[in-house]
Amino acid sequence: MTLYDSVSKTKQDFIPITPGKATLYVCGPTVYDDAHLGHAKSALVFDLLVRVLKANDFDVTFARNITDIDDKIVKKMAELNLSLEELTQTYIDAYHRDMDALGIMRPDIEPKATESIDAMIKLISSLIEKGHAYKTQDGDVYFDTQKDAKYLSISHRVQDQEDTQSRIEENTAKKNPADFALWKHFDEGVRYETEFSVGRPGWHTECAAMIEEHLAVEGEYAIDIHGGGADLLFPHHENEAAQHRCSSNQELAKYWMHNGFVKIDGEKMSKSLGNSFFLKDALKSYHGEVLRFYLSSTHYRSDFNFNELDLLASKKRLDKLYRLKKRLFGMKVMDEKTDFQTSLLEALSDDLNISKSLALMDEMISHANETLDANPKDKLIKRQSLADMAYIEKLLGFGLQSPFEYFQFGIDEDLKNKIENLIEKRSAAKKEKDFASSDAIRDELLALDISIMDTSEGTFWEKN
Repeated sequence: MTLYDSVSKTKQDFIPITPGKATLYVCGPTVYDDAHLGHAKSALVFDLLVRVLKANDFDVTFARNITDIDDKIVKKMAELNLSLEELTQTYIDAYHRDMDALGIMRPDIEPKATESIDAMIKLISSLIEKGHAYKTQDGDVYFDTQKDAKYLSISHRVQDQEDTQSRIEENTAKKNPADFALWKHFDEGVRYETEFSVGRPGWHTECAAMIEEHLAVEGEYAIDIHGGGADLLFPHHENEAAQHRCSSNQELAKYWMHNGFVKIDGEKMSKSLGNSFFLKDALKSYHGEVLRFYLSSTHYRSDFNFNELDLLASKKRLDKLYRLKKRLFGMKVMDEKTDFQTSLLEALSDDLNISKSLALMDEMISHANETLDANPKDKLIKRQSLADMAYIEKLLGFGLQSPFEYFQFGIDEDLKNKIENLIEKRSAAKKEKDFASSDAIRDELLALDISIMDTSEGTFWEKN
């Protein structure tokens, strides 16, 4: 299995720290607002990575944090007159609902910042003791970047004069312009008592402390893979790595992975531009699996340009998978190994090559339909197709729905109830051999643009 490492900027063989095991940490959401498409893209990328690692027989431990204490959160608490827990739990629940709708698996470990304060204080104290951090007269604590000879080795960033000047103006209490806050003193709002001062931790300390608490092992590296959005490479991941390096004398991660930005019609998604697309709104108009398929359809390192025309075209591609599933509806899935499954795993094991993977899926669907058109009773192709679709469900997370339920999406409850009542009346008419009434009801359903399919397990329907 190969992965692209953001630090070396090369594709490398994945060789875990511990043979047969894989540890993965991904930066999660800051819960002061609803999840947007950028959150969804990142979550989908690492959901796919976990699936592929498991398919390659790695024992995976996956952690994704929740930032539930932050200046933005404190500000919104005041605006809405809510407690910290009331506000953050509302958005944690919303985030989980949205991710569940996309079929994204929950992480094995999901630490909250508020539950990790002691771990952060321990890390900061260690850095102060070792001379890598210092306290200011105001009670703030800063990491001394000049004491880390490898600072900027993760992002390979070069601090320019403009950058330096802006940082100097930002805080004159810092020893060096690039120094960053580990702890900030606050006299009001949510705050914690420490030996440094009463205040709150800096964002960059959170993930480093959580990794040390939940995942780190002894050796050259603490964990196998650290991931997140491309915007986190600097300063967030750079600063995480610096803290851990100086506190533990080891590198934080062996491999660093970053997914591209999500843009809307070519613009980088930004609330300041007014084009942030909340996931909850997209889920009102499109099935979660349609969004999963669309957002997964470009390589994870590429920027993703979201527009509805492409989304509709992507849905038609997914529809073909469900048409095949409908064609084989009611048949039992057997454990059938195929060349398609081998090729799919090989493609995804090559740095999550999704373009090749979806092309293989398209070919499999076309081949199955062509074979069944020529020989509808071909039992081998039926068994293989069902097994291949089950493998797609496991590895890519597509095709988990009943084909009939999938094509019912977007129909309001009143119309659904009307359709179900008509189907019940039709079934009763057929039972009484009143075929005239049965045919009339079928025509009424057709007029509603609804097609029905009678099976041994009952009558199923979908919107045409």
